[in-house]
Amino acid sequence: MRLQLATWPEVTEYLTTHRGVILPIGSTEQHGPSALVGTDAITAETVAWEVGAALNVYVAPTMAVGMAHHHMAFAGSMTLRPSTMIAMIRDHVVSLSAHGFRRFLFINGHGGNIPTIQSAFYEIYEEQRATHGANAPDIQCGLVNWFNSPPVVEAARRYFGDAEGGHATPSEVAVTWHAYPDQIRDVPLNPPVAPDGRFTDWRSLRANFPDGRMGSNPALATKELGAEFLRLARDYVVKTQADFLAG
Repeated sequence: MRLQLATWPEVTEYLTTHRGVILPIGSTEQHGPSALVGTDAITAETVAWEVGAALNVYVAPTMAVGMAHHHMAFAGSMTLRPSTMIAMIRDHVVSLSAHGFRRFLFINGHGGNIPTIQSAFYEIYEEQRATHGANAPDIQCGLVNWFNSPPVVEAARRYFGDAEGGHATPSEVAVTWHAYPDQIRDVPLNPPVAPDGRFTDWRSLRANFPDGRMGSNPALATKELGAEFLRLARDYVVKTQADFLAG
């Protein structure tokens, strides 16, 4: 159910009975010395593919770069300005809505994206109202942050306790290891559990969290736990969003 692997006649046929589409969105940013730069995009994509297969709903190409200004002091990180990201989300939704898609479920893998995604939804709604008035198509956008879903949070607390932390968490790292077991890194972490605290911008994040982790110990991850977190996330999204996608 990956949109980029479909043909246009297949999409046309799909739209005779379906109105929903899933859009994975994440980030390309540092995740400490042992986790992949693409973690947030990989996890969102992996969850989205599982949900799409379970619900027979198309999954659009992953938006792999997000709002990650605060990680830009670490090599390999990329960021969009909030205004750029809003425009990107708007263009995805408007393009697909032109063909008849009406329910847009964003599965997000990066906490820093949340305010911008929510702002983008209201940019879209207001544009539709201002342009079409009462004749505006019934476009609805939904957001699920897979890492904040209650079953995932509960399992992370049970397995990792406070060492789950807030960035480069063992739960998200486990999902990437399940998805790409040939990319597992065995890197010494000192200290094992990173310091926790606050930051304001890219400079303070690097100063306060020298290796990029925040309160986490990703060495606790395993690919087996990754399979469990993926299953928990998939089942939660299927249960809570099936009716929305059916529209």
